[in-house]
Amino acid sequence: MLFNSIDFAVFLPLVFLIHWGLGRSFKAQNAFLLLASMVFYGWWDWRYLGLVGFSALVDYVVGLRLFRTAGSGRRKLWLALSLTSNLGLLGFFKYFDFFLASFNEAFTLLGRPLDFGTLGIVLPVG
Repeated sequence: MLFNSIDFAVFLPLVFLIHWGLGRSFKAQNAFLLLASMVFYGWWDWRYLGLVGFSALVDYVVGLRLFRTAGSGRRKLWLALSLTSNLGLLGFFKYFDFFLASFNEAFTLLGRPLDFGTLGIVLPVG
């Protein structure tokens, strides 16, 4: 769903009205916004919903652990876990095909052509 599409022009006011209609029930509002975010993200390609769901789950668990952990060393470990998982996903989807193609080209220049086909990975921005 693009921001300049008719779908989004209907989606955004609908989400706003439902969110506003839930009143002061912050848990219901948050649950609804999570659902609306998943619908928005899945509108482009539902197959990537697992990625955003995994990322959200990791960050939610890390957030809970950060809240409950007193020592700064342990808190840094939890933060490092969150950063590693999210940046790892980003790095894989953004650079895997690039490095694989570069690896193939380097071996071709050395006289040992390899043909590890790229995966054709699309970067699911969200």
